[in-house]
Amino acid sequence: MIKKITALTFIFVCTALAWMILGTTLQVRSNDYNERLGYEVDSLYGPAQYQEAPNFNYSYNVDASYFDEKLKKKVNVTKSISGTLPIESSDINVDLSLDYRKKGLLWYSTYVVDFDGTYTTKNNIDKKVDLYIFYKFPSSRTEYDDFHFYINGEEMEKLNWGGEEGVGKVVELEPNEELTFRIVYTSHGKTVWAYKFGKETVEVKDFSMTITTDFMEVDFPEGSISPTSKEENDSGMVLTWDYMKKISGATIAIEMPRKLNPGPLAARITYFAPVSLFFFFFIMFMITTLKEIRIHPVNFFFLACAFFAFHLLFAYLVDHLNVNLSFIISAVVSVFLVVSYLRLVVGPRFAFVEAGISQIVYLVLFSYSFFFKGYTGLIITISSIITLAILMQMTGRIDWDEKFRTLSRKEKAVDDKGLFVK
Repeated sequence: MIKKITALTFIFVCTALAWMILGTTLQVRSNDYNERLGYEVDSLYGPAQYQEAPNFNYSYNVDASYFDEKLKKKVNVTKSISGTLPIESSDINVDLSLDYRKKGLLWYSTYVVDFDGTYTTKNNIDKKVDLYIFYKFPSSRTEYDDFHFYINGEEMEKLNWGGEEGVGKVVELEPNEELTFRIVYTSHGKTVWAYKFGKETVEVKDFSMTITTDFMEVDFPEGSISPTSKEENDSGMVLTWDYMKKISGATIAIEMPRKLNPGPLAARITYFAPVSLFFFFFIMFMITTLKEIRIHPVNFFFLACAFFAFHLLFAYLVDHLNVNLSFIISAVVSVFLVVSYLRLVVGPRFAFVEAGISQIVYLVLFSYSFFFKGYTGLIITISSIITLAILMQMTGRIDWDEKFRTLSRKEKAVDDKGLFVK
């Protein structure tokens, strides 16, 4: 019995090492794909977009004088005064449409954004000023369709281009005069769309933003501001941020729902495989011990290979087939290998009932739990506790010392005759 346990441990360790190598290979492949193809996705569909509020920078000249010591006389000069006018109100509407793109082993959450923002400011200087309205692009690595730049309802044709940073326009503004600025565009990005009130902490007044999505699974990145209200519509969510007066340096951000990525999923399932095999070996060991069924360690070695076949086949099928179809094919192949083999080693009933059910639970269901993000640990924990409870009830009245002595005597008698029996 001790030799059998030692042999099973050796088989388990060797198979676990093979899984570690396979899992690392999958992880390296996925990271390589993400690094290489992620840039391609950024080039085609644009990176994450971080839209900033526009800047209203003013300047005006004043006459000044100073006494020049060298000339020994008063000198008159023109001095330029500059500053920034605050945004008095913001009315912003954003539509986000999700559009998944697959590259290699990875799915990327790309989106189309329709932005329409209207801002007002007021010249609170008692002088006529030159106001430079500057709009900064959320990203310099994407395109903007249907781009419109309005001042007081009139579209501006000749804009001052600030390179890749953005565009602007200079207008004159009388004292106490109000100005309305509107920016409209359609663009596309990846993973996250965000809005910043300013570069630093600023005072936000009369602010209203409505984001409409065509997806339900809305997530907010860490450090972002949750909406003041949200509701569902026919196709997605309507999120609203309303503030009369707020001081904040945070951002409003939406993270697109992520599709199940086959590469990282296969790696996680593979890394977890030794746990599945441990449960299966433990169940097989307990059942064969209770029923006095003799299975040689070589038979356990072939069972471990059949388990490994599931992860190996799944790892390379996901390159070519749907992830769910790949999982089903791999599971069917692995279960067939185990059941058909144990049918020859022990018998049909043991192969289909004890072994088949155990493999479906501890290999197939345990692995499929990784498809349910956030519930994997709970599913495995509940299954493990149920297994423990069943085994404790089955073996509670067994005298293990006597059981092992009986099995050892039978194995010695068989070995002395040079026979192998089931």
